[in-house]
Amino acid sequence: MHSGDVAEIIFLVFVGSVSLATLALYARQAMIVAYILAGALIGPLGFGLISDTALVRQTSSIGIMFLLFLLGMDLSPVKLLKLFRSMVVVTGLSSAVFGLLGLLFARLLGLPTTDSIILAFAMMFSSTIIGLKLLPTTSLHHKPIGEVIISVLLLQDLIALAVLIVMHSMGKGSSSSAAYSAGILFFAVLPIFILVCYALVRWFIGKLLARFDRFKEYTFLLAIGWCLGVAEAAELIGFSYESGAFIAGITLASNPLAPYLSESLKPVRDFFLVVFFFSLGAEIQPQAIQPVIYPALILAAGMLIIKPLVFKWTISFFSQHADKSTEVGARLGQGSEFSMLVAGLAWTQGIIEAETRYLIQLACIISFLISPYRVILRYPSPLAIKEKLRRD
Repeated sequence: MHSGDVAEIIFLVFVGSVSLATLALYARQAMIVAYILAGALIGPLGFGLISDTALVRQTSSIGIMFLLFLLGMDLSPVKLLKLFRSMVVVTGLSSAVFGLLGLLFARLLGLPTTDSIILAFAMMFSSTIIGLKLLPTTSLHHKPIGEVIISVLLLQDLIALAVLIVMHSMGKGSSSSAAYSAGILFFAVLPIFILVCYALVRWFIGKLLARFDRFKEYTFLLAIGWCLGVAEAAELIGFSYESGAFIAGITLASNPLAPYLSESLKPVRDFFLVVFFFSLGAEIQPQAIQPVIYPALILAAGMLIIKPLVFKWTISFFSQHADKSTEVGARLGQGSEFSMLVAGLAWTQGIIEAETRYLIQLACIISFLISPYRVILRYPSPLAIKEKLRRD
């Protein structure tokens, strides 16, 4: 196949993804796994129908941008303050424990210092997509279990955003001076950038939305333009596209049209997220997998066993929802798409070795395969095997 044959690539991405997604639904699996496996089968690891994955990778980054944009739009200042008050201790403490255990495991493997630090960061996060997809809509909006899970995931996403900004600023040939400059950029320039975006929303974007709110197509396009424009501006001043998209979301969150825009953009987000997870599978190189299989299995087992226990302990001691601690641990006991994104960005920036990248990503994929069964066998879920547990 020619690498520039966009139509054929899109055909392979979506036909392969929907085929395996059908099987995944029958197997009560999260469809994220189907997309990754489809990429692996069609890419160099499998049939090699897509030999050059550069175009797929470039397109896939838009999915993460829209994911962060929509997460940001769900975080009005009032809600963000409430999250910090309610679950910041649980999230901070559990993330620290996961990070320390990840660092210890990396050092036992003999990984370089920088690789060990990135692996430690990657272990802090749980999957936003799996956590929310397996949560019934009624729990998502009206019950404490939904509030706890959303709070933890969103606070984790804020940590992931900070990590992405610092890594993006360090770039290739990272050093202590680069890390120091990245810290200055984060703490000094970021607040100014956010204030400028808030001002633009209040005095320009918000007025356009209010003036032309009857024209749904226009508001839809304006929201996309705002997301991509802020993402591009963030890239120009040294942040990442993903951080810019998140800032675009939180600055728009207070607008009355934010709930409608968030719902309207979900199909666009899902389209590009399919491409993102497909690209992760397509970029797996056969020769790179073999050396990390056993460490990845151990790391995945650690996530599946330790994460639920740590969440159960921290929520029991530091939250008013102790009775929900076991279920929260089960729902958040896996790796994260942000862990895979952190690993991928660190590799493209020349910060870590390819072997470390594949170790993190393969461990996350293994945890994605196993963790949903712990939920669908025991707790209410749209994919529950038992009829009495099935909740939409």
